[in-house]
Amino acid sequence: MSQLEKGIARRIIAKIEAAAQNPNHFFEKLTGIDEVKLRVGDYRVIAQLLRGGEAIIIERIGHRKNIYKGLD
Repeated sequence: MSQLEKGIARRIIAKIEAAAQNPNHFFEKLTGIDEVKLRVGDYRVIAQLLRGGEAIIIERIGHRKNIYKGLD
């Protein structure tokens, strides 16, 4: 597991906090699986929305070029 640069990590945290107010608006459904994605520049947050968006469970955070490997 690699660590993100501090600036990128701050952007991701800020976007997740903003998305928590209205997750169904910010997160996009992934095709063929139950997870959703949140785009933050070149990075993606893969998560599950529970109870219609009342709870967000973050599963993965990574660069868009390799975040989807192994998801299915």
